[in-house]
Amino acid sequence: MHHDLRSPEPAREVSICPNSAIDLFYSVLPWSLAMNPLLIPEAYIIGAQPLCSQLVGLSQGQKKLCQLYQDHMQYIGEGAKTGIRECQYQFRHRRWNCSTVDNSSVFGRVMQIGSRETAFTYAISAAGVVNAVSRACREGELSSCGCSRAARPKDLPRDWLWGGCGDNLNYGYRFSKEFVDAREREKSYAKGSFESARLMMNLHNNEAGRRTVSDLAHVSCKCHGVSGSCSLKTCWLQLADFRKVGETLKEKYDSAASMKLNSRGKLVQRDSKFNPPTSHDLVYIESSPDYCLSNQSTGSLGTVGRLCNKTSEGMDGCELMCCGRGYDQYKAQIVERCHCKFHWCCYVKCKRCTKTVDQFVCK
Repeated sequence: MHHDLRSPEPAREVSICPNSAIDLFYSVLPWSLAMNPLLIPEAYIIGAQPLCSQLVGLSQGQKKLCQLYQDHMQYIGEGAKTGIRECQYQFRHRRWNCSTVDNSSVFGRVMQIGSRETAFTYAISAAGVVNAVSRACREGELSSCGCSRAARPKDLPRDWLWGGCGDNLNYGYRFSKEFVDAREREKSYAKGSFESARLMMNLHNNEAGRRTVSDLAHVSCKCHGVSGSCSLKTCWLQLADFRKVGETLKEKYDSAASMKLNSRGKLVQRDSKFNPPTSHDLVYIESSPDYCLSNQSTGSLGTVGRLCNKTSEGMDGCELMCCGRGYDQYKAQIVERCHCKFHWCCYVKCKRCTKTVDQFVCK
């Protein structure tokens, strides 16, 4: 993608607290943008050069993109936030539950290990940025893109109209690739080094996340006609609900390929009996810690104090979640909606009921 999709507008003044601006971007991935409370549209006015120059951690390529596309920065942050939320949902019943520990590194030292978990977080974050930027284009929020210009599908019936205003997947994909991958592509490590392996792993998983969004995009249509006769349809390209993206990447996490460097400095699968991973699959180069106990060196927060399911034999069950340490039982009161009634027309009215339940917490 060329940086000159559209020339920046003349510089305009923007009021930003200097100290907060310096803290706005801590890491090379967009996760820290998702964690920062300053992500408000008013802070990103095209041409406000001082903002980009004060963002700590941007590579030279990222700074150039920031200067040209400052209105995109809010959506990079929103996309990353969507990715974090989805990560936490998908891993809510696992020992590692995608916990965020602080604003500076978001996921903490866990990301320093080239594990399955790191692979998933890179992929879901890149996917979130594609999702957010593509939809921002459709909604007219960005100056350099608009509705999708995707080609009409060949299998669409001839009497159906292809148009509407679809999610601009092509632009979102290209911009995410350019911005998220920029830092990795500007690094240079010795061939055959661990750092070079980790760089290739990160780029591969970023791409897998983006391709998952692309693979799940589908044609959506709306009927037109007298009394809903659907005599005419207008169709457009629409991204899948992000929950589907999360579920798909979670499946890829479970089947992720363990990789190693070969003599030529390329990543290859450790076990040659399996089919090699494609660009749509997740890869990792290091084993995961067990996440049972808090460990500062690995970044594991442990499972002490985590809720578990006494009757489950899965990862959310007390035996596995608590790593054999046992659990404590507590009585807890929860409030829920109850005695709901439908009133004409048209709303549902419920009461709030309190009930006592047993909860089980890892020792």
